[in-house]
Amino acid sequence: MKENNIIKKYTKMGIIAASVVVVALLGIWIISGTRSNKSLNAVLSDVSEKAPSASELKIAVISMDKIQMDAKVLKDLHKQRASYEEKLKNKLDKEQKALEKEKADIEKSQDVLSQEALQRRIVDYQRRVANLQRDLAEKAQAVEASYQEALSTIQKKHLDPVIEGVIAKKKLSLVIDGRMARTGVDVPELNITDEIIKALDKKVSSMKMATPKGF
Repeated sequence: MKENNIIKKYTKMGIIAASVVVVALLGIWIISGTRSNKSLNAVLSDVSEKAPSASELKIAVISMDKIQMDAKVLKDLHKQRASYEEKLKNKLDKEQKALEKEKADIEKSQDVLSQEALQRRIVDYQRRVANLQRDLAEKAQAVEASYQEALSTIQKKHLDPVIEGVIAKKKLSLVIDGRMARTGVDVPELNITDEIIKALDKKVSSMKMATPKGF
């Protein structure tokens, strides 16, 4: 009986202790939350309640897709990439013909060659196919890397400064990407894409891609 009383006593103490821990944790969370709110209020204390009205805003829209399609420098860049891709296609066509001939020769040799010699030719053929696939994949990646590098240079050195210049000249408050906006026909001045393209064409008309690795 005495042992049972002792067990009950410690069990009860354990439950109480656990309750104290929970209360303590809740207290910390509440205090933390209060401090967080105070901190946020303190941070926002210097933020003005004023915001520009619609009449004060000057908004314009730019179609980045149209710029990529119509700007001279970007057309030139597309042609360069297409030229490298055409070279890859020609290489693929040429190698495929050679591999098809090799495959046909192997099939004809089945009754002539020994099993061991036939196996060597099959292994060599499979290795050539794998090498071709790897080579074409690496060259395609190299073309894309050179293209993206040139594209990034055009944007940083030419397109961004032109856009910023137009924004400054028109004293615009906000410029929106046309892919995320729709404009009405009664506000033609809202879309400044053509003006951006004309200015960009005056600034730069061509840019040479770095020769991709492997070409």
